[in-house]
Amino acid sequence: MSSCTLSNEPNQRLTRLVERHTPQLLIPVGIGPDSAVTLLITVGDNPERLNTEASFAALCGVSPIKYSSGPRTSRRLNRGGDRQANAALHRIVFTRLRVDPRTQAYFERRTQEGKTRREIIRCLERYAAREVFNLVGTVSTDPLLFARDT
Repeated sequence: MSSCTLSNEPNQRLTRLVERHTPQLLIPVGIGPDSAVTLLITVGDNPERLNTEASFAALCGVSPIKYSSGPRTSRRLNRGGDRQANAALHRIVFTRLRVDPRTQAYFERRTQEGKTRREIIRCLERYAAREVFNLVGTVSTDPLLFARDT
């Protein structure tokens, strides 16, 4: 067996697991098996905390937090939450910025409105979290869900 076959096997297994349990999660642009699995783990580990998409966004560290400096009031990303889920959403956004014309058009429009790159990415990460939450819906709380399928 070649080394390519060995290193590709775990990715294929992850893809099959996601396709079997939440195939709708692989449909949107930018969401690959690695990101999907990371976000599913986050959802599955915290079902009691996920009543709304806002709670999922906070759990992933992409909920906006107001802050002010003198007369200026703005928002920044929550620095808490699951760092792996946050990184997965970040990968999704940057993949979309590279390949998705709608995301690129959104980025250009918001830039013309005077938003900074950081603010636009914050908005896109929040949108991605909302999209993932709505696609996943409720995930089984059975901890052996994926263990039985491997």
